[in-house]
Amino acid sequence: MGGRKALSRAAIESLIAAGGVIVINEGNVLRLNAWLDKHPGGRLVLEHMVGRDATDEISIYHSSKVLRTMNRYRIGRVTGPWINFTPPIRGGKFSPKAHNGSSNALETPSVHAEALSKFFHGEDSTSESEDSSSPTSPCTTLPKPGVEVLQLPPDEPNNAKVVKQALEDDIAQYPSLDATTQQAIVQKYRELHDRVKKEGFYECRYREYVKELVQYVSIFAVFIVALRAEWYMTSAALLGLFWEHDPDIQNAPLFAMSPSFLKSFHSSYYNFTFLWDKAAEFAIPYQRYTYYPIMGIARFNLYLLSWCHLLSPRSATFGAASWTRPTEICFMLCYWFLFGYCLVWRNIPTWTLRILFVLVSHIITMPLHVQITLSHWAMSTSDVGEAESFPQHQLRTTMDVECPPWLDFIHGGLQFQAVHHLFPGVPRHNLRRLQQLVIQFSEETNIRYKRLGFVAGNKDVLGKLGEVAGQLEMMLKCQKHMAETGESGLH
Repeated sequence: MGGRKALSRAAIESLIAAGGVIVINEGNVLRLNAWLDKHPGGRLVLEHMVGRDATDEISIYHSSKVLRTMNRYRIGRVTGPWINFTPPIRGGKFSPKAHNGSSNALETPSVHAEALSKFFHGEDSTSESEDSSSPTSPCTTLPKPGVEVLQLPPDEPNNAKVVKQALEDDIAQYPSLDATTQQAIVQKYRELHDRVKKEGFYECRYREYVKELVQYVSIFAVFIVALRAEWYMTSAALLGLFWEHDPDIQNAPLFAMSPSFLKSFHSSYYNFTFLWDKAAEFAIPYQRYTYYPIMGIARFNLYLLSWCHLLSPRSATFGAASWTRPTEICFMLCYWFLFGYCLVWRNIPTWTLRILFVLVSHIITMPLHVQITLSHWAMSTSDVGEAESFPQHQLRTTMDVECPPWLDFIHGGLQFQAVHHLFPGVPRHNLRRLQQLVIQFSEETNIRYKRLGFVAGNKDVLGKLGEVAGQLEMMLKCQKHMAETGESGLH
């Protein structure tokens, strides 16, 4: 059978060069072109896995029923450990007539790693069409993962030093990226995943939801009584506890968490171009001070993003997941009927009080939005290449917020972002118990699992926001000096 045929690395490269959506799963070579536009998670997810061993990602994000269907896309198998290609969507180059020993992708498994090397040695890596002997601008900054640089303004050279230092720190503080070390980490992670399944962490404890329902209904009842008594402002804070949404953590042009974002770029992950404009140039220097006010009204942005997503073709789902889109729309309409019509319109008499109530009831949810940004913004944004394993990448780029168990009711599991990223299918009521296994995994693999208290996490994020704002101020001063004098001003 064709699905049992061993395929060479060169043959797989040729398939990708011809437009094949080729993914490795458990040693099997899958061609997913027929599934690309039907994937419930969107085609961009698959396109970022092309040429990679996605065994852990496929296993962790899909049910056993879906996993059993994978063999229908199998066209062959690979022998031995697989060295990841850089996907075409991220700049990987593939030869349609590749052969062992001559393929660029074979000689350099990570195109990004090659770009890093060129960058740090003063070579131009932004365009293949340019003369390779042309020196790189001293202000060039590194592209982010999934990012295509559109333009490179004359940044302050110190920006590049900061990006380079952050990358070097990550490489020094985390396990080696050599194949042997990463394979050992992957093996430990898969053993942990087997334990998670055997010990019932994926089982949903419905009684916990019943407890929360009783708590929410009780709060809602007290809230309505207070509202009827016209205790508008003292009771408004309670409303924010009812509906939880997954906050969007995209931040341009209001925030930048790395000097490498101080320019226009196209994100392949979102298929969207973030433009560096005057608004960003004005807002970023003050981001340390605007952080909390913007988090206070962040939920309004979630409403907009939710409706834009659900009403767009991107949200179309198929097969077993086809029910999710209409169900989400139905529940969102129910929310606005209960909150917007029954509560705000029918029970609050004047427009002034309505506006104040809506603002206060949403601002009070700010700690949840702050919390989820702590888990991501306080962590590394460096891309160390395709060799990094799935579990190491998750723990390197995400942290958890420590809090006592009695606060779980308020946080709703959002404080366990790192654990959730490692095991996204585990119900939130089981995340605290699962955290102990993740701590043990971290100690066995020497992968740092960062956990900070809420206050310490805020200090970390504010410090990072201030550092990047300082980099931008230096860059703008450099640009102004060069415009006025024609000199760099660097000595």
